[in-house]
Amino acid sequence: MDDTLVDDYLRRIGARRPERPDLDGLRHLQERHVLSVPFENLGYHLDEQIHMDERVLDKIVRQHRGGGCYEVNPAFSFLLEALGYRVEILPGRVFRPGGVYGPALCHLALKVELDGVDWLVDVGFGRNSRHPLLLDSREVQQDPDGAYQLHDAPGGGVDIHLNGKPLYRLDDRPTRLDDFAPTLWWWRTSPESPFLQDVFCSLRTEDGRITLKGNQLSFAAGRERSNEELPDDAAVLAAYKTHFGFSLDRLPSPPQTAGATAGVQTG
Repeated sequence: MDDTLVDDYLRRIGARRPERPDLDGLRHLQERHVLSVPFENLGYHLDEQIHMDERVLDKIVRQHRGGGCYEVNPAFSFLLEALGYRVEILPGRVFRPGGVYGPALCHLALKVELDGVDWLVDVGFGRNSRHPLLLDSREVQQDPDGAYQLHDAPGGGVDIHLNGKPLYRLDDRPTRLDDFAPTLWWWRTSPESPFLQDVFCSLRTEDGRITLKGNQLSFAAGRERSNEELPDDAAVLAAYKTHFGFSLDRLPSPPQTAGATAGVQTG
């Protein structure tokens, strides 16, 4: 990333440039990313290409869009590396109903090393923490979005829990972006892919979340909840612009398969 693109990215998420690659800067950047870039699967229903390399920066920075973990976490890693952080890619398995973990390499998170300490950074899960988590700690780590705790996983790796409930399991062995190509193909093509079960766009706010699923617009703020059914296509398109900051020239196609979004954490 050149300096101009770095500045554009920082403006996109409303973040200041850290004076040095330290923990305070990392916390600030992750929080601003979480509060600015939506977790969404619209590209899967707009017949868009899903990029994990530097091409994703056009979508995140210039189009003001979001994406899933395969897009927003790589994009964030490119920004962090340009700012001097040491970043590695960690593969994960998402916890699913029934008490099982999904296939390997179905989640992508980041490890950032600072002064010999490893931090888990994730801006692409839907219920990821707002601040970095200590990878080596097994104590409860309080975050603006809940109580996170990491546990040693059977056979190696780390289980990430939120408020006592499992979210996903990380392999602690770094991998490459290219290794995710087969599972990206599965996410895009399999009738069992959770990203094909529904159309959603969700953005964290300071005290809650705004989510648009199909034509259902919901708001959460503290303990308050509200839901609104949008009357027509024009209202849905307007909601994307008003609440998420980007324009679409057409609506995403409706899901082609039936079922719930098992394994896709949006709430």
